[in-house]
Amino acid sequence: MVNIIGYRKLNLTISGMLFVTSVFFLIVFGLNAGIDFKGGSMLEATFSNNRPQVSQVQAALKTLNFGEMVVQPSGEKNMTIKTRFLNEEEHQVMLNKLRQNFEINDNKVLEIQFQTIGPAISSQLRIRALYAAIAVMIGIIIFIAYSFRRVSKPIASWKYGVTAILAVFHDTVITTGVFSFLGHFAGVEVDIPFVVAILTILGYSVNDTIVIFDRIRENLVRHGSDDFAETVNVAVNQTFMRSINTTLNVLIVLAALFVFGGASIHYFSLALLIGIFLGAYSSIFIASPLLVVWHNWNNRHSDE
Repeated sequence: MVNIIGYRKLNLTISGMLFVTSVFFLIVFGLNAGIDFKGGSMLEATFSNNRPQVSQVQAALKTLNFGEMVVQPSGEKNMTIKTRFLNEEEHQVMLNKLRQNFEINDNKVLEIQFQTIGPAISSQLRIRALYAAIAVMIGIIIFIAYSFRRVSKPIASWKYGVTAILAVFHDTVITTGVFSFLGHFAGVEVDIPFVVAILTILGYSVNDTIVIFDRIRENLVRHGSDDFAETVNVAVNQTFMRSINTTLNVLIVLAALFVFGGASIHYFSLALLIGIFLGAYSSIFIASPLLVVWHNWNNRHSDE
């Protein structure tokens, strides 16, 4: 049996360093908000025969002086262009520019969609995304506290919920920190699919943590709470392979989506890859050790 709880100081130190680094990135770099959160326009076009290179489209549209543009391939023949807010006249100018440059040798440029998101809507989306995350975390604490209400010794049931939230917070902050780094150095944007990925990570991480906590509860009922650290360590070891196998299966699927899924879900898959890996890690090496740390802290202060 691996003494995972015995090495809790090392595990928590490593996680703390990653967490602090991610917070540093978020403070210094921030997040590169996409059109969903900062407003703007998006044109998606398809090329009937040959889709040009991203650099060719950028060079053709640069002469329009529409400011910074994000050009991304989508599917096999599509191209997505994101820019500042464009009125209808500017929209038509951009579309005509694409046709002038790339309708060669029967290659047709057809518009699939044109969307515009104003500042008011983008601000509302940011607020709703934040509310959704807060609501999920509050719901998790209430659910776990209720589920563990009959296990109040040696640690109160609500503390299981708070510990699970701390582990989830660890996962989401590090994932967001990675995207802050990528946004600053590689221009990666965060949008609504990124928020969906974060909420998915919340659910997955908590699910894995509850499995371990449930085993802790069973062991406390069967064997008592004389040595809480040992009880937690046994529970973690009993569920260790289940967590690893489940996570590996999910990560294999996400890796396939990341490689073969296309540009539209490329970074969505990456966020899930990072977050679900961290979710499995935090369930084993963060949430369970934190329970022991909290229990020991309570004991020391009750003896004083």
